[in-house]
Amino acid sequence: MLVRLMYASRAAKPLDPEELAQILRQSRATNPKLGITGVLCSSGELFIQVLEGGRTAVNRLYNQIVTDSRHTEVTLLSYEEIDERRFAGWAMGQVNMARLNPALMLKYSETSALDPYAVSGKAAVALFDELVATAAVVCQS
Repeated sequence: MLVRLMYASRAAKPLDPEELAQILRQSRATNPKLGITGVLCSSGELFIQVLEGGRTAVNRLYNQIVTDSRHTEVTLLSYEEIDERRFAGWAMGQVNMARLNPALMLKYSETSALDPYAVSGKAAVALFDELVATAAVVCQS
């Protein structure tokens, strides 16, 4: 049984680009062994991540994330059973926020700043889908 889980979190402390790169490298090394694919979107201290895979593997990874001291305010935005993966080719892709059109944010929220806590789960999923489609996924592997 495949599932897709989306969550938002805040960094417990500011991450420098190398720390974020290390997290992505670790995800890319570990996720294929677990059968997990997905995409990460980060903007400053905020993160939105989608994880896809078997129910047990995704649930275990999400529970690890919730207890990871690098995250605060971990919030489940969406969880659904799926027939197929949307991000099958990516052990962990990353949305290039530098290519984001701020008007896209206004389509789903009150301001042009990324704030998944200020929108519904349904709006967060739609926003994320557009971020992936328009901001370009980088670091695919």
